[in-house]
Amino acid sequence: EVQLVESGGGLVQAGGSLRLSCASSGFNFDDYNIGWFRQAPGKEREGVSCISNSDGSLYYVDSVKGRFTISSDSAKNTVYLQMNNLKPEDTAVYYCAADQYKECTYFGESDRYLEIWGQGTLVSVSS
Repeated sequence: EVQLVESGGGLVQAGGSLRLSCASSGFNFDDYNIGWFRQAPGKEREGVSCISNSDGSLYYVDSVKGRFTISSDSAKNTVYLQMNNLKPEDTAVYYCAADQYKECTYFGESDRYLEIWGQGTLVSVSS
């Protein structure tokens, strides 16, 4: 079964850290670009970060640069999002998504037509 499963969300105080995991199965992990999106209450879903398992290219939205780090472990078929210095505005449901052909720059432009989605994990940052 083709799937992505997120974990690692939770409640944290501002300035704290969380690490999200996106475990994949059912497809060739090394051929896919995998990214994180988030959707805050009342807002549209936005692309946060992406890593290309084929060429190593990265994408970060400006608001998380210097605070979030995406990484990939091909032995575990898992992508991680290390989130440091969290802010209340980072509160959202975080989703991972994967696509074999759309490059990471696409993840920053649209959430449409991506092949595979996870179910999401909630991150809440208190002030």
